[in-house]
Amino acid sequence: MGKISGSGTVAPHILVIFGASGDLAARKLIPSLWDLFEQELLPRTFGILGAGRTALSTESFRARLAEAVTKHAVRTPHDPARLTEFLQKIHYFSFDPTDSVAFANFATYVRTLDQSLHTEGNFIFYLATPPSLYETIPTQLAMHHLNREQGNFRRVVIEKPFGYNLETAQHLNASLRAHFQENQTYRIDHYLGKETVQNILVTRFANPLFEPTWNRTHIDYVEITASESLGVENRGGYYDQSGALRDMIQNHLLLLLGIIAMEAPAVVSSSRLRDEIVKVFDCLRPMGERDVMQHTVRAQYVAGKIRGVAVPGYLEESGVDPRSCTETFAALKCYIDNWRWMDVPFYLRTGKRLPTRVTEVIVHYRTLPIALFERIERPCAREGNALVIRIQPDEGIQLKIDLKEPGAGFKTIPVSVDFQYSALTYSHLPSAYERLLLDCMNGDNTLYHRDDAVESAWRFIDPILAAWKSNKSPLLTYPAGSWGPKAADDLIKGSALRWHHPSSTLLSDDFACRL
Repeated sequence: MGKISGSGTVAPHILVIFGASGDLAARKLIPSLWDLFEQELLPRTFGILGAGRTALSTESFRARLAEAVTKHAVRTPHDPARLTEFLQKIHYFSFDPTDSVAFANFATYVRTLDQSLHTEGNFIFYLATPPSLYETIPTQLAMHHLNREQGNFRRVVIEKPFGYNLETAQHLNASLRAHFQENQTYRIDHYLGKETVQNILVTRFANPLFEPTWNRTHIDYVEITASESLGVENRGGYYDQSGALRDMIQNHLLLLLGIIAMEAPAVVSSSRLRDEIVKVFDCLRPMGERDVMQHTVRAQYVAGKIRGVAVPGYLEESGVDPRSCTETFAALKCYIDNWRWMDVPFYLRTGKRLPTRVTEVIVHYRTLPIALFERIERPCAREGNALVIRIQPDEGIQLKIDLKEPGAGFKTIPVSVDFQYSALTYSHLPSAYERLLLDCMNGDNTLYHRDDAVESAWRFIDPILAAWKSNKSPLLTYPAGSWGPKAADDLIKGSALRWHHPSSTLLSDDFACRL
């Protein structure tokens, strides 16, 4: 089983989780902390303080989390004594963070707990809360002097969305900067914690096979897909205010684009790596209204079937406005105006209720100017060489090339050279939250978003949102279980260009597919 390595000895501290009675803490945070504990990567002097509005005792909170760890952790607990030891580190405080008096009581409790645990005044404040509290909680922490570093550390972690548009992102960043330095602020994106996303950097910059050809001279186009077979589930109210462009492309897919397109940093450090990603965002070709009409597609799923099971349309989902114009599918064609990538199209696509759950990047190489050999086509074969980087599920890399068909003559057949993480001696990759939580504990923000990157991404997305709002691009529909509207196929059509549909080997579980 995979084990991650810390960058050093983690200092004693208390991890405070606001919104601790919510789904994120139960499904991701606490199970990941248990996995770190099982690997002995947490300090011996360590505490977890859950904070939330839900009235719970510490004992009942621990009982909840014991069930969550058993259900969601990568490393299933087998030793009850070991699980009990972990749960003893967890505490709970019930209060309303918008109430100043209640927050003062909370601050007193935090300091008392710090003294009793001997955690040296080191705190990480994790906001697993609605975005409406992203300004309130840091402000209250500052009012009670829990943001000040005096020979210790105080860090704040926030989840996406980092704003609703450029204006709100700038406002949020300014509010955070008023109370926490940028090096104290950790904007978490779980995609950056994925082993396969980090492996893109290694694939590019550790292998001379790829980097010399990683440019406009050799690469024809790049596609990035993040598809989900599920609908909005119990997030209808939130999703209806967000949509696919905000929920996925503005952060996750642009992040993948940045890593695929960035220049090599001088060293792998927090500032240098993030500098290069920001440079990519700053080089994205701005879209005017005509560009939005020609190079973007938005759509909403209607009733259909997923693997033979009938599912409702988006407008019939719980919490969704029946007159909603929120897109559940978004696709766009964009360009990076720099020397490496000028005029190479990047196609980004995401959607809900598509045939399968998959996130992958496909780098398509240009075909040779003259075809010396006759090519025997296979079903689903593609023209030219391609590098498929599967982010999830069945994580791995696939290189598509042509080889000679056995026998007489020089006919070629398309073949694939594969690597899958599941083939390694351990069967599980560390979860994204394991890596990111440990990095935060070590004070390493390399894999976290920086304020200027967030704003640069919104600067590119805002004109698309504005044009969509004024109906410059129509809201189309697509049946659940399909790969989206025909307009998305038209977006990528060209000389042998078409979307890669990775659904030929569907798995029975979770509608996933093999690489």
